[in-house]
Amino acid sequence: MSLLHHPQSYEAVEPLDLEEFLMLQLRSEDLALMQELGDFPDDDLKVEQVEKECRTVRHFVPEEGGELDPHVRDCLRSYTQPWLVVSRRCQGDGWSTYSERVGLHKVLQKQVFESDVQPENKDKPVKSPTLEGLTDDSGRTLTSSDFNLRCLAPDQRLDGLMAFSSPDELDRLNQQERNRNRHPELFALYPPPDEEDSVEIRPIPDCPKEHVGERILIRCQSIKFEIDIEPIFATMALYDLKEKKKISENFYCDLNSEQFKHFLKPHTPHVDVSTLAKSAIFSITYPSPDIYLVIKIEKVLQQGEIGDCADPYMTLRECESKNKDKIEKLRNQAEAFCQRLGRYRMPFAWATVNIMEVITSAVDRDVTDSDSVKGGVSMDRKLQLPRRNSERYTNIEEPFCQCKKSCFFSLGQEGDRLSDEDLLKFLSDIKKTSTPQRRIKTIPGVMKLDVSPVNDMPQGCLSPELIPLKPLAEKNIRPLKEVLEFPSNEVYVPHNIYRNLLYVYPLRLNFVSRLTSSKNITIKIQFMSGEDPSCALPVFFGKSSGPEFLQEVYTPVTYHNKSPDFYEEVKLSLPARLTERHHLLFTFYHISCQQKQNQSGSCETLIGYSWLPMLNSDRLQTGPFCLPIILERLPINYSLHPPEKLPAQVPPVKWMEGHKGLFSLEVQAVSSVHTQDNHLERFFTLCHALEGGVVFPLRVKEEKIPENKLEHELKLSIISLSSSSLEPLVLFLHRVLDKLFTLIMQPMVIAGQTATFAQIAFESVVSIVNSLHNSPELIKDQQGRNSLLATYLYWVFCLPDPPQNTQITSAAESRYSTMGRATAANVGSMLLQSRIRSSSNPDIPGPHNSAEDAEVNNILSSKGHNVPGSRMSTYVDINNHQNAIGSTRPSSRKQFHEELALQMVVSTGVCKENAYKYAWFFFELLVKSMAQHVCQMEKHSVPRRSRFSDRFKDDITTIVSVVTAEICTILVKQHKEVEQAEKVNISLAFFLYDLMSLMDRGFVFQLVKNYCNQMSAKSVSMPNLISMRLEFLRILCSHEHYLNLSIFFCSPASAPVSPSPSISSQSSGSCSYQEQQRILALFDLSHEFKQQHYLTGLLLTELSAALDMESDGGKVQRKAINAINSLLCCHDLDHRCEKPDIRAKVAALYLPLVGIIIDATNYLDFTVSDTRGGKNKTGDQDDDLENIPPINQSIAMAIAGNPFNTLGRNVLVSMASLVRFSSTLAADSSRHLLVCFLWVMKNADRSLVQRWAVEMPPSQLNKLLELLTICVSCFEYRGKQSSDKVSTQALQKSQQAKLQLEEALLRGSGARGEMMKRVGGMDRGMGQRENLRWRKDLTQWRQTNDKHDKTKAELDQEAIISGNLATEANLIVLDILETIIQAVPLADCKDSVVGGVLKVLLHSITCNQSTTYLSHTFSTLRALVVKFGDLLFEEEAEQCADLCQKVLQYCSSPVDENRSQACATLYLIMRYSYSNASNFSRIKMQVTMSLASLVGKSSDFQEEYLRRSLRTILAYAEEDAEMQNTQLPSQVDELLRNLNCILSDTVKMREFQEDPEMLMDLMYRIAKGYQTSPDLRLTWLQNMAEKHNNRKCYTEAAMCLVHAAALVAEYLSMLEDHKYLPVGSVTFQNISPNVLEESAVSDDILSPDEDGVCSGRCFTENGLVGLLEQAAELFSTGGLYEAVNEVYKIIIPILEARRDFRKLALTHDKLHRAFENIINKGIKRMFGTYFRVGFYGSKFGDLDEREFIYKEPGITHLPEISHRLENFYVQCFGEETLVMIKDSTPVDRKQLKPNKAYIQITYVEPYFDDYEMKDRLTNFEKNFNLRRFMYTTPFTKSGRPRGELNEQYKRKTILTTMHAFPYVKTRINVIQKEEFDLTPIEVAIEDMQKKTRELAVATHREQPDAKMLQMLLQGSVGATVNQGPLEVAQVFLNEIPADPKLFRHHNKLRLCFKEFIMRCGEAVEKNKHLITADQKEYQQELKKNYNRLRENLRPMLERKIPELYKPIIRPMVENR
Repeated sequence: MSLLHHPQSYEAVEPLDLEEFLMLQLRSEDLALMQELGDFPDDDLKVEQVEKECRTVRHFVPEEGGELDPHVRDCLRSYTQPWLVVSRRCQGDGWSTYSERVGLHKVLQKQVFESDVQPENKDKPVKSPTLEGLTDDSGRTLTSSDFNLRCLAPDQRLDGLMAFSSPDELDRLNQQERNRNRHPELFALYPPPDEEDSVEIRPIPDCPKEHVGERILIRCQSIKFEIDIEPIFATMALYDLKEKKKISENFYCDLNSEQFKHFLKPHTPHVDVSTLAKSAIFSITYPSPDIYLVIKIEKVLQQGEIGDCADPYMTLRECESKNKDKIEKLRNQAEAFCQRLGRYRMPFAWATVNIMEVITSAVDRDVTDSDSVKGGVSMDRKLQLPRRNSERYTNIEEPFCQCKKSCFFSLGQEGDRLSDEDLLKFLSDIKKTSTPQRRIKTIPGVMKLDVSPVNDMPQGCLSPELIPLKPLAEKNIRPLKEVLEFPSNEVYVPHNIYRNLLYVYPLRLNFVSRLTSSKNITIKIQFMSGEDPSCALPVFFGKSSGPEFLQEVYTPVTYHNKSPDFYEEVKLSLPARLTERHHLLFTFYHISCQQKQNQSGSCETLIGYSWLPMLNSDRLQTGPFCLPIILERLPINYSLHPPEKLPAQVPPVKWMEGHKGLFSLEVQAVSSVHTQDNHLERFFTLCHALEGGVVFPLRVKEEKIPENKLEHELKLSIISLSSSSLEPLVLFLHRVLDKLFTLIMQPMVIAGQTATFAQIAFESVVSIVNSLHNSPELIKDQQGRNSLLATYLYWVFCLPDPPQNTQITSAAESRYSTMGRATAANVGSMLLQSRIRSSSNPDIPGPHNSAEDAEVNNILSSKGHNVPGSRMSTYVDINNHQNAIGSTRPSSRKQFHEELALQMVVSTGVCKENAYKYAWFFFELLVKSMAQHVCQMEKHSVPRRSRFSDRFKDDITTIVSVVTAEICTILVKQHKEVEQAEKVNISLAFFLYDLMSLMDRGFVFQLVKNYCNQMSAKSVSMPNLISMRLEFLRILCSHEHYLNLSIFFCSPASAPVSPSPSISSQSSGSCSYQEQQRILALFDLSHEFKQQHYLTGLLLTELSAALDMESDGGKVQRKAINAINSLLCCHDLDHRCEKPDIRAKVAALYLPLVGIIIDATNYLDFTVSDTRGGKNKTGDQDDDLENIPPINQSIAMAIAGNPFNTLGRNVLVSMASLVRFSSTLAADSSRHLLVCFLWVMKNADRSLVQRWAVEMPPSQLNKLLELLTICVSCFEYRGKQSSDKVSTQALQKSQQAKLQLEEALLRGSGARGEMMKRVGGMDRGMGQRENLRWRKDLTQWRQTNDKHDKTKAELDQEAIISGNLATEANLIVLDILETIIQAVPLADCKDSVVGGVLKVLLHSITCNQSTTYLSHTFSTLRALVVKFGDLLFEEEAEQCADLCQKVLQYCSSPVDENRSQACATLYLIMRYSYSNASNFSRIKMQVTMSLASLVGKSSDFQEEYLRRSLRTILAYAEEDAEMQNTQLPSQVDELLRNLNCILSDTVKMREFQEDPEMLMDLMYRIAKGYQTSPDLRLTWLQNMAEKHNNRKCYTEAAMCLVHAAALVAEYLSMLEDHKYLPVGSVTFQNISPNVLEESAVSDDILSPDEDGVCSGRCFTENGLVGLLEQAAELFSTGGLYEAVNEVYKIIIPILEARRDFRKLALTHDKLHRAFENIINKGIKRMFGTYFRVGFYGSKFGDLDEREFIYKEPGITHLPEISHRLENFYVQCFGEETLVMIKDSTPVDRKQLKPNKAYIQITYVEPYFDDYEMKDRLTNFEKNFNLRRFMYTTPFTKSGRPRGELNEQYKRKTILTTMHAFPYVKTRINVIQKEEFDLTPIEVAIEDMQKKTRELAVATHREQPDAKMLQMLLQGSVGATVNQGPLEVAQVFLNEIPADPKLFRHHNKLRLCFKEFIMRCGEAVEKNKHLITADQKEYQQELKKNYNRLRENLRPMLERKIPELYKPIIRPMVENR
């Protein structure tokens, strides 16, 4: 299908009018069902209030009474009123059950799988290999002893094997059994698909909460100095060094003893509990390594500099007795100061701790030590710091604050270094050098702090406003304080609680130039509400151990400092209502520390005053100030002016230093009422002006606004809203949006003119939405929604207050209606609404025009206010007079949703673009306002159709159409923005999804249709189009009433003729043609279907289009399949669908899906079944076999198209054809699709399926069977061990999806949400988003570990679930097969059907199945034998053989249940084959062959179980009363004895499991023993082939198959004489002469006509061709391409005779490839390497003194084979017994020790006589059909192996083997040995010939190798070559030998040298052309050496032996 061409069927059809249809249905007979399932439930929609969760015990609201400012009032209301949440009752029903999967494994029954059962006694010792008892000529019986079966006890027999009256009854019993203990929900067992596609989960936004950072609890345990003489006070706060900021308010605590507290008694009138806290919770939003906790220590003011006061602390020690008096004196002194100056403090010392280091070490330890569960860290070195994290603070002498910041105390002249700037400088010094510079002295002391992260809020905690937080303390415990954070960067969390705090920071005083004695300066600070001293308000928060609130506070004193720095933080609670009278008053005093004699009074001396008004033009004043100081008294009304601008007074005021600013301070507010942003302030002020109650002209900041300018100014302020900075906009976001929405609704009468702000307010909303989405600091959810906005919509938004009732003049009216359309006449009428807040505020008078209106208004407002239940009260439209313009609307009210839709439609330009870009916001806004509207309507039971006006519907249609067009535009033109298109698409889908619950559903369907067709009308590429439409539909289909929307109750589940047609009643087969078509049509995606089941039809259309599409990496297919999968999953787990009849109806809705899947069979990937078999193909067949059922390879081979596995070929022959399809679906997608198919089939009405099976055309039925086969493979159990990696990742993903889902549900509102919260109990209180940054580093390690290391328990749970899934899936397949089989008597083509079903059944028991499934399958198989026995035994011979094989396999199962089922089945097969058609001999043969095959192939086969099974079958035969008088029992007995014999062979094979050569010898002998039984011999040859294949010995495997083919050819030629068939084994000689072994046994012993002989499927032409083709493949794999040709020479005549041109083409193609390989690979081909292995010693038994030639792979070195054999035999005999002989000299028996075992290994080469070499030209010919091998042994006469040239002899040994290599084994006996010796001169001749040959080859290569050539030359002409050519010549050619016998040798050597020197010359020349420039010298050197050699040899080479040249030259020729 091309990417842009849309098929006809892809257009969306016209939907039904759903409302109409439902009305009709209600009148029809289906009433009960209809009421249950048809329409939506009445109480579907809920608009409810959810009380705000408050962290404090009560909402904090200002206590003072009186009239509040409207803005403050609005803020308070919005912080305390409940949330308004719209929800739908059933939303998320199907999903909730996903979470129930958690405990699923507890209720499931554990399934037993053979692969999980650990077989016992696995490790038997390796026995010494011997072939005793297996002599070559042994006949049939291979066992050494006949094992007697009868001495075994039989297994339990099955009850009532024959107890049934009729086959129908048998079927009924089986079905009852199958339906017991089934798990009803298939999807509960199925791991959910990888959910990147789960677009339908719309996360519920987090409930707005107060912002809290990462919290840390700091407990102050003790502060100890060396001496303890006076009270000390600690102040803690956090500083962020990187940001250079203080990031928390101060926390005050003191740990003074009662004695010291007593010192201060006069100054503390009472102590409030809240001031006794010693622990504080600090909050950190942006953790960083540079956060320090700074502890400042103060003491009571006393005389002396800081340094002097600190001296005693540094010099004295409490423990030294000599200091006692001094200390006592100091203590008394301190007491005196406390009594007198107790209210003043002085700075003393400070210390610091890097908080992040402490925390991280806590976390590290939390990870490593199990003991500290809470992760608390005590910063006391003596306690438990894990790794001394305090290293950089610590030096042992002066510990203070056990992260021991030896307290650094500012001393002496450092008294002026107290400000925060100085502190931060010190900190950065500490960070760099770990000690501060600037000569700061240290005071020894220890401070113990406990620091721990806070997970759960501790009890008894107080908020920064001192309100108790939850949980409350049960008893009176010491409170903890929560310390307010000043985050180091912006925090974007809207305000959510009332907070109104002011912090005042006095910074410095500058009195330097003043000549006064004022040195010890303190400032008294008061907050005044007037000028009278009594107006001081108690709003200052107290410090430790004192009152909670104070009226005044004093700053600490720096002794004798005229310009002190202050570091004080003064915290006060601001009144909610500020007036111009409120101000801060500062009074400056000098404190005299010594009491002068004449002074008895106060120690304070007044210096002057200053003040700061709180408001400036009605705004709160904050920021830095520098105030002048007034001396003497304060003038009257001073507080109305700032001190800098105080007007001239009479008498004049006296200023210090002439009105200069001397006092610097900073004021900061933390307030959720004061916006501190100009744009916002202005906007709110002007909005409130509209509400009335203000006096014009209005003062805003510096300007005054008259009433007629208000509209203009307000519009300006609305426009400038979006330019306010982000943080304040976010903080007041909820208020701003509420106000704008009110403006959209409320036309205003300003100065008698109606002003409408709708458009401008809408544009402002759009621009705010745009800027929030575009700020990178704000998070979005996965659907691209800005989280703040989503939260606002879900929790906060509610319909704006109805506009006040104001009379509107007609002029205004007409003006109003010009806006786009006549929308809102008579605006004054009340808005229909469901609303939380009181509808309008009676306190704000509207501009009333008449008394009557006022009255109406009061009635309305009182109605809204005083009726307790009136929160949802209805507002009746009192103004009955219809709108003058005559609008078409039924009522003249203007609704918010109508106005909003209108604004969206009429918007233009950028506003329009952004409104549609962030359409989700406006969609959700529309939906929420519509829901509130509908809720109101429902009270009046307005029918669905009339809820919304036609005009509104038109607007919606327009909006949907515009959005769709936007999506298309992006897809067609802006490919980069595809993600944006996806998001808009999703939001549009959710919009329609929500509208389904609110509007006329037929109308929404029309919208869906328009969307689909509009999308496909644009030229969007097909994958994008399908993908978009899929996500869209997936969301719509996730609607909780999707089933009702799809009118599933009208689906045809109930369609059969009679309610449940029994088979017999239908067997007449007189089903009409129409009926047949109707049944078949149910499974097709027809036009009617699409119309009636609208959404389902669309979704299935997408699926079928996606499956037909050319794959783009399968993404679209995956999407489509996952959509269907998750949808069915929802139905399956939906508690509304629990009843079977409802399930059948739902399944019927998806019958067309079955059709689609059957058509898509070719695309499915079923290779999953083979994952386990994979192990078997690796080569070492024993690596892990116990987990692998032995059958698997055969499936693998069958799938690969290997027909000659006696096992499961035909089972999968249909599938083999499939493999050729490019399987377009990924394995996991195939599984997801198939599980849908199984679900539909499981739940569909059985009779319907049966009718369908009957009517189905045969081709379709075959496809169905094929599909079932694939299902079986797909859902095969994978075993506990593997729990494949794939699924674990999928599970991870699905768990995440589930979490999201739970999040969405848990935080969902309503009873269900509440309930799940209680169940799950997860507290989502932490501001989730902000924590992400913090958590990432902490959670990293956990996340990674979770992925891979599952606990054993988890693996077990998974195994239980996956075991149940495999069982259930396969049982569904079994049900379908039974349904088909039981429909068979009605159909005509029963034989092929039965065969097909049997194939699937056999395939299923080939897979790894549970005992439950197997017992049901065996019951079905027995029923098949009972019903169709004759058919099976006659027609389906091959299937029958397979059946025997599989059943026998289970007879050897270690699981008792499986064995007993298999025995019963096997006995039943024998019994029926005997009684039905006397086919017993065939069955006998098949069982025998099956056993032989089983024994040969399987390596972990357990014969003891099989023996027990044979005994059980014997018991069945003996106990079968009916059969006692027949031959059956004796026949069975004979068969079982035979089988028992074969079993004994296996015992032997088991012994040689580790020794492959020995094992092959044994199998070879077993095969030989079956010479008279061709079927069994063939089986064993195939077994051998398989074993070789596993060991990668492909050539030998091929040879086994060639032998098998020859055997088949022999028997075929006996049966029929065709020219094109091979004439027996003779024809195969060219492949290998060994094949003649297979020439047939003579006719008289065996005739092929005998029943049961040669009946196997291989003894046919097809079988022959198949064997040969397989052999050719193996030869090809093994690299013997020439043999491939020989094999095909035999096949081709057969194919030609058949005119099978397709296969001929393939064959020639393969030949073509083989020949090309020969050409291309040339000499690079590697053939075998051969070794002679001799065994010596009696330990070897019959191997003693035997010699073998071993064939090893291409490049095998001697040490490799030596190592392998040594390892194996060491295991057999032990290390001390085995000796490896290292040389190749003949072994002398006499010298060997009798108790040892010796092995000698020698490398041998193939040996050919000269005449043979004429024929063996190619490399292949020299390596094929080898029987003779040679090795050489050097020796000297003296006995040493090596000597001088003239005494070096050589012995050549030639060995001949019994057969030619390659053969069916890799080792062959040596049968003959010849030896001859070479004299030294002959050795020399051989060496020189070899050298010459090598040179010639190297010189004449096509592409010469320079390195190789130079190496050879170096060895030939090099000057220093030891025993080189020159030396050889000098030894043998220097003089003519005396002995005439040596003349010829002498001459031959001379001629060799002549040729040698010639070749050297050629080589030197050749080298000249090969060298590079830098080798010139080297070449000259070579040339020189060559010339020298030639000169030296010349005299010797020219000297001829005259005797040899006398007569003629003839003898010479001879000699050559």
